[in-house]
Amino acid sequence: MGLADVLVEGTGLSDLIEVRAFDGSRAGPRDADVALEIVSPRALSYVAQAGGDLGLARAYIMGDLEIHGDLHTALMATSTLDLGTTLGAKFKLFRDLGGLKLLKPVPVPPEEVRSLPGRRHSKRRDQAAIAHHYDVSNKFYSWILGPSMAYTCAVYPSDDASLETAQWTKHDLVARKLGLKPGMRLLDVGCGWGGMVMHAAQHYGVKALGVTLSLRQAEWAQKAIAERGLSELAEVRHLDYRDVTETDFDAISSIGLTEHIGKAQLPGYFKFLYDKLKPNARLLNHCITRPNNLEPALRENYFINRYIFPDGELEGPGYLLSLMTDTGFEVRHEENLREHYAKTLTAWSANLDRHWDESVAEVGLRRARIWKLYLAGSRWGFDRNNIQLHQILGVKLDSEQRSGMPLRPDWEPAHPPK
Repeated sequence: MGLADVLVEGTGLSDLIEVRAFDGSRAGPRDADVALEIVSPRALSYVAQAGGDLGLARAYIMGDLEIHGDLHTALMATSTLDLGTTLGAKFKLFRDLGGLKLLKPVPVPPEEVRSLPGRRHSKRRDQAAIAHHYDVSNKFYSWILGPSMAYTCAVYPSDDASLETAQWTKHDLVARKLGLKPGMRLLDVGCGWGGMVMHAAQHYGVKALGVTLSLRQAEWAQKAIAERGLSELAEVRHLDYRDVTETDFDAISSIGLTEHIGKAQLPGYFKFLYDKLKPNARLLNHCITRPNNLEPALRENYFINRYIFPDGELEGPGYLLSLMTDTGFEVRHEENLREHYAKTLTAWSANLDRHWDESVAEVGLRRARIWKLYLAGSRWGFDRNNIQLHQILGVKLDSEQRSGMPLRPDWEPAHPPK
């Protein structure tokens, strides 16, 4: 029996995928849309030594495991992969795949983050975590994200809308939920490349301040603000949100920051934002969540924590909503945009594929493969409801317990300009 046959028999791989191995063996349908190729024995060692998605990811990043065909389809086909439900089954599979030879040390990809300096979620350590992910290359990000440079879930007004239209719609939905009007002051924490800041200034006449821990993001955003003639209204600073000194904002948007805060720091995070607002002012918190609170929020040995978001922690939407209300916010609206993020990731993956050669030249083959796996895996997570994206709108009541909110929601997004 060849290695491919052992893998298919021992792991329950889907019959929708072909398996090829370095010993020349093949198993599964030859006409399958996707083929998984074990390029070298080292791939098996990665899985044996790390297990789960981390071992498979290391093998893929290093080129010892190859996927022929659509990576998202491959992840869907292998989602039920079983490495042995009993100790006996696991031992048999281990023996059949090489036994003790699988435990020979193999190199960990240098892009993997195994430790960061300082105490978890200290300013120093948060700076290092953000720099790892965001200070890669603005050019690389522009190829993936497109002209909007928006690196958060888009909102698709129709199934056939373009990514750029969907990102405009997302920013406009946030602006309308916040009730932005000319002359207001907006704080956008974790502002990325300044998309929300510029949208608020350009389309709503708002004086907007954005802060980000990524120096490259801040530099790009300030240049874009100047080029669009928005410097009188918009500003982006390279700054930890905790170091913002201004107060009495009319609105705060937090789009994709909460995932980086950490559970222990979340009460302080919401309290800080609450204290920065005027009475009757609103907070829109937009972030990735778990679908519930039943599983651990932090998984140190998962691919996503080692390669993409070091120290990232996801909470359930109910937990976040409770924290906001306990802080003093009155929650007025909440929605799940899970399917929208799956579509956003589909578009980003397509952009990476279109710019694959340039991306490899810009950031290197291993990092490009990391991103290919990350985008496809995240899309799979949203498709399968393993992760969600929630927007929670809260308001700071005034001394008379008035919200200043409309009787009914009035923020359905306008159509983007042609």
